[in-house]
Amino acid sequence: MTVEREVAIQISHLNKVYKLYDKLRDRLKDAFGFKSSCKLHYALQDVSLSVYKGETVGIIGTNGSGKSTILKIITGVLHPTEGQCKVNGRISALLELGAGFNQEYNGIENIYLNGTMMGFSDKEIEEKIPAILEFADIGDYVYQPVKSYSSGMFVRLAFAVAINIDPEILIVDEALSVGDIFFQAKCYHKFEEFKKLGKTIVFVSHDLNSVSKYCDRVFLLNQGKLLGEGDPKTMIDAYKQVLVGQYGEKGAEPGRTPGNNPDVLEYGDGRARIEECHLWDEQGRETNVFVKGNPFTVSLKVRFTAELTNPIFAFSVKNVQGTEITGTNTMLERAFMESVKAGDCYHITFTQDANLQGGEYLISLGVTGYERDQFEVYHRLYDVMNMTIVSDKNTVGFYDCCSKVNVSKEM
Repeated sequence: MTVEREVAIQISHLNKVYKLYDKLRDRLKDAFGFKSSCKLHYALQDVSLSVYKGETVGIIGTNGSGKSTILKIITGVLHPTEGQCKVNGRISALLELGAGFNQEYNGIENIYLNGTMMGFSDKEIEEKIPAILEFADIGDYVYQPVKSYSSGMFVRLAFAVAINIDPEILIVDEALSVGDIFFQAKCYHKFEEFKKLGKTIVFVSHDLNSVSKYCDRVFLLNQGKLLGEGDPKTMIDAYKQVLVGQYGEKGAEPGRTPGNNPDVLEYGDGRARIEECHLWDEQGRETNVFVKGNPFTVSLKVRFTAELTNPIFAFSVKNVQGTEITGTNTMLERAFMESVKAGDCYHITFTQDANLQGGEYLISLGVTGYERDQFEVYHRLYDVMNMTIVSDKNTVGFYDCCSKVNVSKEM
């Protein structure tokens, strides 16, 4: 028996169109109903999506892809040109720094202003103020006009208000990047609490690690269109293709893909090809199982089909959720700064200690470069090999600092 999930946000065939005018007189003509010359810019084009109650969803995409526009339509700040947006639940939104705040009011007055806009009575707002002030932690500045706040104090108060007025749906758009690291940790801890309480969170961020960690599903937008939706790992990999203009493309040259993953994501312009890749232990044996703390080597064989200046060879390690844990490349290591010719073949090795926690990991490889300051991808293989780290002692987090511990009693 299939359980029907309750929809929190339903967006159907959404369009948001702006008219762009070359001259002011054309804008005036249009305002008075006369024929004028203008260009149509689609900030959103035929976007349809559903967000279910209790989900944490991410929206990712390049600048100008329509992420902020869709959030403003969800919260009622903007109206769509065409289509529908239905919201089932009380929304609290943290969109742009200062949105919904009166610059002349002090912090307390702005708390009452925002609470009133949400439909709370003065008594209900008064009951929430202690929790808001404790979370914001800006001291007596709360009695000063918010126009005198630093950006950090502003976002502290704005976020404290947004999460403490008991929303059913929380909308957050990049605002957390303004707070310091301690405040960001506090906010993400609150996210975890919200998820456990079954709240719905819509999260826009360029921090792909946070998207991977906190989101159940991710929507990918590009130039106003919805390219796809799915699990964070799949959508983040697709976004990386969008960034280099190779979304949906495969490796240009035919041939067997190396590695042991039949579903590897492969793309590039074909001017280089990773023909082989291997993992080796400290004894020189090919394997994908390593003991924590011991050295291991990632090797790849790359053949070039064109002359290139200073190609960059790279590898990275991700966990099974898609969070990048570590990695490096020959540019960062200052290990290779040479030009190559068509037909050249290179063997590259990266050797390091396996100080990751015990568990399963995925290896990605790439050959990239810069041409006239433009980043180019010649060949990439995402999650081409798996790696297992065997450990009899796991510490906290992703990586072991290999601490040397000393405890002595004072005499």
